[in-house]
Amino acid sequence: MDTERHLPLNPRVLALLVALLEGPTHGYALKTAVEEGSDHTVTMDPGSLYRHLSRLEEDGLVAEVPTPRDEAPGDPRRRFYGLTPLGRAVLAAETRRLRSLLPGAKRLRGLESG
Repeated sequence: MDTERHLPLNPRVLALLVALLEGPTHGYALKTAVEEGSDHTVTMDPGSLYRHLSRLEEDGLVAEVPTPRDEAPGDPRRRFYGLTPLGRAVLAAETRRLRSLLPGAKRLRGLESG
């Protein structure tokens, strides 16, 4: 799998892929998960959310999936998205990349108080 061509991930894309680790979900729930999961440091308006999801679908990182069985009936237009195997691999590669940066970042502790 060619994961490297997708890196580094945009922070919003990273947050979306992390939110999809919980399982397939629909757009509004993804928006909420991204914002709550980032302590509201990452926010998404609907246009931005769906542009990112469309691009992630084109790149093969996410796919539209059937409505989960445990989901209450709702708007029939609601689309659910899930991670693809490539999406999981890219997320794992980005996690490794970010971890490799942490030792250098620890040397910057003095900047936190500035």
